[in-house]
Amino acid sequence: MRHGDKINNLGRKKAHRVALLQNLASQLITHKRIVTTLAKAKALRTYVEPLITKTKKNESAAQISHNHRLVFAELQDKTAVKELFTVIGPKIASRPGGYTRILKLGIRPGDNAEKAMIELVDFNEIYGKGVEKAAEPAKKTRRAGGAKKKAEAAEAAPVAVEAPAVEETPAVEDKAAE
Repeated sequence: MRHGDKINNLGRKKAHRVALLQNLASQLITHKRIVTTLAKAKALRTYVEPLITKTKKNESAAQISHNHRLVFAELQDKTAVKELFTVIGPKIASRPGGYTRILKLGIRPGDNAEKAMIELVDFNEIYGKGVEKAAEPAKKTRRAGGAKKKAEAAEAAPVAVEAPAVEETPAVEDKAAE
């Protein structure tokens, strides 16, 4: 029985599972998105989000180097740790949490496993554009009042254009009569 056992073992022993999550986390940090099975993506989220949180806690030089050591002890990949602290850390500094997004991709034809894409939220160009637009202040418009004003302006504009044309016409006729 597995009462109270909340970890997904992914069908592996502990050492194999830890190595798998280290490799998936390193690839996620390096490439910003990876495609894997849904179960592995969910397990990876719980593994990588605390590591990303450690990049934000930079109060002193000792704290920075300590966090580098803690993250390196988990990942065992120097390039991934450098990428995490230099590129990803500053970009997610203002985000309170939820650094990853899991998108379901359907099933894999060979073994019917459910595929998913896990990605870093702040590094998606498609969704990032919508966030930038939302950051701009929205224009406050009132449809009812705006429609009436536009209709009044449209009625007044042609009258103003037609009035000078009527005045010019008799002047041309007077010259022709002379």
